[in-house]
Amino acid sequence: MLGLVVAGTLVPATAASAAPLATTAPGVDLGPNVQVFDPSMPVEQIQAAVDAVAAQQVPSQFGDGRYALLFKPGTYGTAEHPLKFQVGYYTEVAGLGQNPGDVVVNGSIEVFNQCFPTAPGAPTDCTALVNFWRSLSNLTINVAGQTGCRSGTNFWAVSQAAPMRRVNITGGQLSLMDYCSAGPQYASGGFIADSTFGNVVNGSQQQFLVRNSSVTGWTNSVWNQVFAGVEGAPAADFVTNKYTTLDTTPVTRERPYLYVDAKGKYQVFVPSTQKNARGVTWADGSTPGKSLPLSSFYVAKPGDSASKINTALALGKNLLLTPGVYHVNKPLTVLYPNGVVLGLGLATIVPDNGVVAMQTLDVPGIDIAGIMFDAGEKTSPALLQLGTKLSSLDAKLKRPLLSSPDNPTAVQDVFFRIGGEHVGRATNSLVVNVNQAVIDHTWAWRADHGTGVGWTVNTADTGVVVNGNDVLATGLFAEHYQKYNLIWNGERGRTIMFQNELPYDAPDQAAWQHDGIPGWAAYKVADTVKTHEAWGLGSYIYTNVNPTLHARRGFEVPVTSGVKLHNAITISLNKAGTIDHVVNDTGDAVTPDFLGPAVVAEFP
Repeated sequence: MLGLVVAGTLVPATAASAAPLATTAPGVDLGPNVQVFDPSMPVEQIQAAVDAVAAQQVPSQFGDGRYALLFKPGTYGTAEHPLKFQVGYYTEVAGLGQNPGDVVVNGSIEVFNQCFPTAPGAPTDCTALVNFWRSLSNLTINVAGQTGCRSGTNFWAVSQAAPMRRVNITGGQLSLMDYCSAGPQYASGGFIADSTFGNVVNGSQQQFLVRNSSVTGWTNSVWNQVFAGVEGAPAADFVTNKYTTLDTTPVTRERPYLYVDAKGKYQVFVPSTQKNARGVTWADGSTPGKSLPLSSFYVAKPGDSASKINTALALGKNLLLTPGVYHVNKPLTVLYPNGVVLGLGLATIVPDNGVVAMQTLDVPGIDIAGIMFDAGEKTSPALLQLGTKLSSLDAKLKRPLLSSPDNPTAVQDVFFRIGGEHVGRATNSLVVNVNQAVIDHTWAWRADHGTGVGWTVNTADTGVVVNGNDVLATGLFAEHYQKYNLIWNGERGRTIMFQNELPYDAPDQAAWQHDGIPGWAAYKVADTVKTHEAWGLGSYIYTNVNPTLHARRGFEVPVTSGVKLHNAITISLNKAGTIDHVVNDTGDAVTPDFLGPAVVAEFP
């Protein structure tokens, strides 16, 4: 998860708790942790509200706070009085227009490095390596009010699980590193989709996926930079710059979002599926798709029971989870085709008694977005299960109801955590049993720091298991699981950008091996699979508990003409751990003496 060592611990929050927030939308109750801003409000009032949330959430890596800051259509801030604020943990910032141009912020919406305690006289330790779990979407930022080193730049120095979607940056550049704070300024992200910006300072980002966007310049690279369907993307070059560039994305289904229509009514917009797309969905006007009235949703609040939520789902309601932590004692079950489950403010689901936290039936078009799953103390077989095992039989049984290439099941910005906040355990995090699915940005993380962390404490075998056929993953992050981090059993699977760190904490080789093979590969394609393709893959090893440990392979795939990997790398971090080969028995070893990267540009 970190990619490099971060010394010290988080600085405790010193600010008072954020002021109570209440929606300003008449007749709509989105819960106590949603603030809806109107352009008629004085900028000083908005500034005070967003600053109160930032003061609480910027240092709060592990905590119960969940917030959504939503902006109705209009303009906020001016050149003379810009609106400038930071986005902390578990905070969603989003415009409520139908398109990004409907909400304009003159100012900046930013994430900076965090500085951690160091010993007296030691170098500063200011990084973005743990800037997780936040989001920015559906608005325009006209960069204003920045001075000195930060002049003309909106900083978004994030790592995993911090997506930027449907954002238009004007009047300045976007920087994905905080080069104005004391170093070392590392970052380990990230994901951008359906956005437009001018020059981007990529800087220290170890890996990044930009999908279906527009950019005029991209500076620097580290290990694994992937562009799919991006206008103005740098040319493919995995020798010098580690750029993987695809002209289009095979299938895209953008994330649903809340907006206010011309009559002031709340709707949820569900973008249409696109194939072989390039650039943003809103370039020629509104994004194609359909609107669902908020009345078609059950608007859940923390404290609602699983039974209450399931009753609403059984009655055909979609589900909107307002910000907060939801404890469930039975699976939340999505039953019907085209059902939408949308979280605000990284709404978090915790299974309390070892159940699957959420599952779907074998129907097409379900969309699950903006949710975090946090494993409970009793082991769950999975945290999110899409479909039943019968789904993999679609083609054989010719049951078209169960999957549709034009109406895939979709998961966007759904994150999984095993430990960190508390003891958590799960055999698998995400299990995909449906065919024709799009997994668009997910991070499955077995915690390497925080509370409830240890080889025999936050136990978890595998992050992602794909059993369905014709599944596409764009922006797939899976880290620190104790066996394979990903297992792909389905046919015709595709991955565009994969990021992994192997587990840090195995005590010895005997604890981390199978069938006489040291370690477990990060990315395993089953031996029975005939067709599979992946682009831009990275696996890193940092076994700080026992630096002598080996993994035989970073990637393990069947040797057949239909299985192809493009641009796969392995790296040994900070002289701790060895990966003997990149793909199967191909590729150089990375070791404490040769950190890498070791590269296999094409396999076979």
